[in-house]
Amino acid sequence: MQYEAKTPDEYIEAIPEERKEAMSMLRKIIKDNLPKGFSEVISYGMIGYVVPHSLYPGGYHCDPKLPLPFMNIASQKNFIAVYHSGIYANPNLMKWFTDEYPKYVKTKLDMGKSCIRFKKIDQIPMELIGKLATKMTPKEWIHIYESNVKKQ
Repeated sequence: MQYEAKTPDEYIEAIPEERKEAMSMLRKIIKDNLPKGFSEVISYGMIGYVVPHSLYPGGYHCDPKLPLPFMNIASQKNFIAVYHSGIYANPNLMKWFTDEYPKYVKTKLDMGKSCIRFKKIDQIPMELIGKLATKMTPKEWIHIYESNVKKQ
């Protein structure tokens, strides 16, 4: 679902009441754990964490006017989603995450290439998402992006 929000605070205000606490917690845990240099914005209609143009002037290859996306969180129709581009681009990070996930949640991991879906709000592994957020600096993400993703 797309929300007409211009700021992350407006996004949280616009989502269904029963998701506000979980989304606020996700937002806080990501902001508290992301390495210095990422910026919080509205990106693709979601709360996004990006490498700003001040650090990476070239921006996103699909639309260079946009900053380089890294992580997003979203309240979708049937789930809350965490998107993490580093998981998609770095097999070692993917392996770490998929190995760690069962230590935090008993249900099966519901995941696409970079999208982790949580249908049950009370089963979002906040601590694990916080650890995931620490795993890559903007500089490391730029290197991986330029080496792997941008070429595709």
